[in-house]
Order: sequence, then structure tokens, then C-alpha cells
Amino acid sequence: MNPKLPYVLLAGAAVIIFILSCTLLSRGRRSPSCESQPHIVEKTGSTSQSLVFADLTPEEMVQVVRYLQGNLGVRLVDASRAKPSDNCIASVDLQVPAKAEVLRFLDGGGARPPREALAVLYFGNQPDPNVTEYVVGPLPTPAYHRDVTVQKYGGKVPYHRRPMLGTEYEQVGAFLETVAFPAAPTFLKEVLEYDSTSVAFQTTAPHGFQSGDRKSWFIMFQNVSGFFVHPVGLEVLVDHSSLDIAQWAVSRVFYNGQYYRDMVQLESAYVQGRISVVKVRKAPRDGDFSSMKPRAPSAALFPLQYEPQGPRYSVRNNHVLFQAWSFAFGMSVNTGLRLFDIRHKGERVAYEISVQEALSVYGSNCPGGMSTRYMDGSFGIGRYTSPLVRGVDCPYLATYLDVHYLAHSQVSRISKTALCIFEQNLGSPLRRHYSNLQSLYYGGLVNSALVVRSIATVGNYDYVWDFIFYQNGAIEGKVQATGYASSSFLHGDGLRYGNRVWEHTLGTIHTHSINYKVDLDVGGVKNSLVAHDMAFEMVRAPWSPEQQIERPRLTKKVLDTEDQAAFRLQLKTPRYIYFAANSKNKWGHQRGYRIQITSFVGDHVPEASSMERAISWARYQLAVTRRKEEEPTSTSIYNQNDPWTPTVAFADFINNETITNEDLVAWITTGFLHIPHSEDIPNTVTVGNSAGFLLRPYNYYDLDPSIYSHDGVFFTSEQDFMACEINPIACLPKTASCLPNFPPFTYDGFQNI
Repeated sequence: MNPKLPYVLLAGAAVIIFILSCTLLSRGRRSPSCESQPHIVEKTGSTSQSLVFADLTPEEMVQVVRYLQGNLGVRLVDASRAKPSDNCIASVDLQVPAKAEVLRFLDGGGARPPREALAVLYFGNQPDPNVTEYVVGPLPTPAYHRDVTVQKYGGKVPYHRRPMLGTEYEQVGAFLETVAFPAAPTFLKEVLEYDSTSVAFQTTAPHGFQSGDRKSWFIMFQNVSGFFVHPVGLEVLVDHSSLDIAQWAVSRVFYNGQYYRDMVQLESAYVQGRISVVKVRKAPRDGDFSSMKPRAPSAALFPLQYEPQGPRYSVRNNHVLFQAWSFAFGMSVNTGLRLFDIRHKGERVAYEISVQEALSVYGSNCPGGMSTRYMDGSFGIGRYTSPLVRGVDCPYLATYLDVHYLAHSQVSRISKTALCIFEQNLGSPLRRHYSNLQSLYYGGLVNSALVVRSIATVGNYDYVWDFIFYQNGAIEGKVQATGYASSSFLHGDGLRYGNRVWEHTLGTIHTHSINYKVDLDVGGVKNSLVAHDMAFEMVRAPWSPEQQIERPRLTKKVLDTEDQAAFRLQLKTPRYIYFAANSKNKWGHQRGYRIQITSFVGDHVPEASSMERAISWARYQLAVTRRKEEEPTSTSIYNQNDPWTPTVAFADFINNETITNEDLVAWITTGFLHIPHSEDIPNTVTVGNSAGFLLRPYNYYDLDPSIYSHDGVFFTSEQDFMACEINPIACLPKTASCLPNFPPFTYDGFQNI
């Protein structure tokens, strides 16, 4: 035996052990962290052009309030403590400059428009109470204010049209508790088991039947989680029209199908045994059936989305860049999310896309339900934009931004993480083809899009607002509804107005109508509106004249006037309607952007209704008008409380003006009918409860612009599709085998309420 052999064996064994150890250690080692290209969020001190559209900063709001307090010559009470007889600042928001000024600045090298605020003030403490709107500027150091009320609305805004402040709701609640309810102690105690904390109420709107009314039905619910589906059968009509709270009074009372003059009469009828009582089982504080607490324990984690090489978009101030897209964003305190200066491949395709209004019209056999026509802009879609929860409301790794607003208080407030931006792989191809004829190949493109989202919780409903940007140049506006369905107490013929969803709960039929403003600038400001559709024509087959062929052909029509471009809700609309530019593509067609609407909206209120003109935008699924600075919105926050004499009537926008080669605006109405059903308990899901529109290039380009996307995949049967340089998808095990950097979960939604 060779004496060196044991040493050789030992050395070999040591090498094997070392190799095995390295292998085992490498298997147990964590994957590297994904590349972290931070979202770029600059401070608002930047001179970026998009700042012309930027929301007011908290500092600017402070300066506006301070200026108004010192320059109006009247005492201003903080709106959070104001009585109806006080003067106060109801809201402060950005005054968006005139479009011509902005375009001179953005495109023509003109001066930056002065930065200004729009302040809404309630003047209750003067001989002629009214609502006045002031433009205040220049910011950040205001030096002037001008009253624009008459210029905007053609006259003063009467005080009764003012949206209710949060303090007015509190004052009505105090009136019910201290004045109204003590008049019926026996009824409340024995029937409702009432104490000062056991009842919640929901208001209705509009407040009456004619201009000047301010009488509101307040519907009583058990004060539990999800109280909206826990009606107790009692509704009280409060006349709160007087500026003196001491003069407020109960005008009518409703209980279980019967009407009473006031709470005294209700109490008397109950004590005398002349009331049909339906006692509702008292629900626990968590709401029982209305609780959103999961009924199942956590199990395997749901799929997550991450960006292995960092986000492919950037956010600078209020400006977003994503592949060929760029745009500015903002949040109106009244109407919510809005976009400006939307460009694709460097060319502006839209100047403004914004939410205008969210309308719900209810039916019921209870007074509160049957009289409800909510116009959510009056309550404040932007004001009620709610904090978003990572991983549920938006993808966990989305970019989250705070929203600052000033409303119902003289101090600005912050809604943390109230807006999110993210790129989303939609899990399907944007386009693809598999060829097994002639040549063998596969070509495809993942459908990855950028989403800008906010969610507004206005009372019982949560609206998910999305603007989505696709790689082929299309833009989608989309709204999804969730939250709790509003309900009435089930009695009598209630099933004519909805479905029974719990023992005493009627889910009431209602509509959701959403209005958008879309100011397209296709190949420039001047556009025309063109309709393309199809018709069948009968022809004899040229090769066999004795036979006929029914062939579809293209129909074309230029819509010359606003009347021609106003399409009523239920009438047939041309399936291809597009804004046409004055330029042509390579193939000789007018460049255009098509409007494609997805809607299941319910019927519109009959035009004979005394309040219909206030919501006349909802007559039309699409109306295209000439753009005018004096027609900035399709409605007004003052229409809610005086729809009988609307401050803004959209129907007046349509007056048969020529719309050929003009600056045009499309007003789009979309939505759905909701008949609540048992699956709306505990609350409504987004699936099926959505609507929206698409803006799609139509001969705008010479070919699909997404062919230039870096995400494309193509390989033939003759190529090595496992090679990364041929097929980047083959490299995913290498390029995407990293651990995403998930930030700690935080939530500030219960702060600053």
C-alpha cells in the first residue's frame, strides 16, 4: 500500500465536503433584492410646467385664508364651528387658469399664468345672505380678490342653495336629540330601545319640493357597523331653513308606513295603542350580518405583483411619465380626480379629462328613499377621497400620494395615501398571433398599463376612480362602485322598489349616473366630430349576376352641430364616433381619437320633472359641444339643494352651434342600474358594478404604436427561443428571481377625521 494514499483520500474527501457545503449554503441563501429605482417625487418648489395644474399646497391655503380674513371687512367664523347665521369660508381650491393662457405658456413660450385660488364663502350674517365665490391671487402671496359669482352664474347664488356644512349635520343631530326625540320618550324607549348613542341617521337630498326649501328627511338606523342596512322604520322630516337654529322644527314623522304630524302625535298614537309596531332585533355593535369582518381565517397568501427591475414610470410633482405617456394630475375638492395635458409620444391628445358628477336616484315606499337624488359633487368627491390600503385598494408596491384639501374648515387637512399610481400587468396579451400556416412563429405583447386611482367614500358608497393608460395609445376612464347599499325599512308594498336583503331591510332600487368631461385636442385644438358605422347593401355577385350578396359597407357622416352631436340616453348612437384632426395619416385618413362608452345606466328622470334640468347632463350618453371658458363644468355644487332653479343647466350648453373645426368637449355619461340583492350583504362588490369609456386612436397613427414597445416577444420555429437575446421571457428565471422590497405596512386612515 502506498503510504501517501490515505493522505490523498483525506484530501479528496475534504474537497468533496467543501463542494457539498458550498452547494448547500448556496441553496439556503436568500435571493438578491430586486433593483430599487425609487419613484421620483420632487418638492413643489420645482418650476415644472405641470405645476400650472397642481393642487394648492397647505401653505398656499393658509395664505388664502389669512388674506380673506384680513381683506373682506367682515368677521369670518371657522366653518367647523359656524352656525347658519355666520360668515365662513366653505372651501378653497385651485382656480384652473384659462386654457388659452395655459397653452400659450406650455406651447408658445408665453408667461406662466398667475397662480390663483377659488374660495367659496357663505355669508349668513348680513341682510342679504348669499354664497359668493372669489378668485384670490397671486399665490403664494395674495394681493387681490375678485368676485366671480355673477360672471360665472349670471347672478348671485341664494343662500338656501349652499351645500350643507359638517356643522349643520351636527346641529341637526343635536336638534333631533335635544328637541325632537324628547317629545316621544315612551315610543323611543320601548320600540327602539333608544339612548343617545343607539341611533345613527342618514340625510336625504334635495331638501324639499321647491326653491327656498330646506326640509330634509333623516332616516334612523341602528348605530352599528354598516348601519346603512339596519333601518328601524323611523324617519323624521326636519325644517332647517331658518338661519336661527332655535326656529328649526319637525315637519312630519314617518314610522312603519304611517305618517304623523310630529313626534308628539307619534308618541300619543303609540301610548294609545294605535300604532302597528315592528320591533327590530337589536344588533350587536359589530353589525352582525353587516360586519365586514372576514368569516374565514387567513390562509395561503393571494398573488402579489412586483417590479423586478424597479418601477418603469416616474412621478415628479404632479407630473407622470410612463413609456410614451405624460400627463399632469390633480384633485378637485368637489369633483375629485382630474388629468391635464395628456400626451402620447410627445403630442397632446387631450387637454383635460375629469369627473364631473356622480348621481344616484332612489326608489322606495319610505319618504326618505323615494325623495333621494344624491349629487355627490355637492358633498365633495375630492373631499371624501379616502386613504388607501396597501395591497387591497392598490397593489402593495404602488406609489402612494397624499391629498391636501380645505373644506368645511379654515384649516387645510391631509388625506394620507389617497391617490395611487402603479403599472399593472393585466395578465393577458395586448395583442398576439400564433402562426402555424406557411411560416411558423409567435408574436405577442403583454398588456401592461399604468393606472391612476383614487377612491371616494361618499356616505354609504365607495367609488373607485381609475384612469388607465395603455401601450397602444388608448386611455380608459373607469368607475367601480362598492360600499354599502342604501336601504329602507321593509313594509307594505316595499318589494315593488327592491329586494328584501334581511329581516326588515329593503335594498332599494337606484341608478348610478357618472358624468365626465373629455376635452380632446387631436392633432391640435381645432377638431371636428365624425361618425362611422355600418349598413348592409344588396348587390349582385359580379361573377354570378343571378345571385345576390348582402355586404356590409362603411357609412360616414360629419356631425356639424351641437344638436346633431347630442345623443339621448336610450337612442342608438353611431358605433364609431371620433374627434377628427385637420391632419391626415400616411394613408390619407383624418387622424382621430374614438370615444367608446361602456354603460348599463338606468333610465333618466322624466324631463317633465321639476328638478330634471339640474341633472340634464344625464339625458345624454354623449354630447359634444364647443368648448367655452364660461361652461367649465356640466353641473354645479348648488344644484343639489335647489334643483328646481339650477345654477347650471347643462341642457343650455346645447344650442345648435357649429362644431366643425372648433375646440370641442365631449361630455360622457355612463353608469349602471343597481337593484340590490342578497349578495349585496354585507356590502356591494365591484364585479359587475362598473362602467366607463375608452379613448382609442383611430387612424391617428400609421400603425399600432405599441409595436415599438420594449415588451414585445417574437420568435420563429427556426430560432432558439430559449436564448435571452431572442426571447426575453426565457430570461425571467434569472432577471426576475429577486425578492421585492416591501415597505412596512402603515395606515393613517383613522387620523385627522
